[in-house]
Amino acid sequence: LEAKELWEQFHKRGTEMVITKSGRRMFPPFKVRCTGLDKKAKYILLMDIVAADDCRYKFHNSRWMVAGKADPEMPKRMYIHPDSPATGEQWMSKVVTFHKLKLTNNISDKHGFTILNSMHKYQPRFHIVRANDILKLPYSTFRTYVFPE
Repeated sequence: LEAKELWEQFHKRGTEMVITKSGRRMFPPFKVRCTGLDKKAKYILLMDIVAADDCRYKFHNSRWMVAGKADPEMPKRMYIHPDSPATGEQWMSKVVTFHKLKLTNNISDKHGFTILNSMHKYQPRFHIVRANDILKLPYSTFRTYVFPE
């Protein structure tokens, strides 16, 4: 995880983002550095965001408190990094940034943004899939990484 110190500062305070119907980019931006990949093999990099728990929250007395059961989740969308597929050598040569991923609370979104419920906690997940074609994704070897920050 790049900018780990920034993520840790936000995590300590309880990272909070206001999401909108029109969509908003994640802050801090999600950036990673990849190592240990086969230089010649092709990889597809993806991200998704899953519920961290089954609670809804409200801000009360200067802190976040549980305010009941979570709202039903929308079907999850995987965000495929636009440079995918690329060789391990290409992925390892630079910081991989997911700055184009947008979050929205618009359940009718037609732009491919990641739909989240407001007032809920989420966990981003990063996936590395060894595959040279998007169509092979479901049948390919993959690793998932979750950062507590």
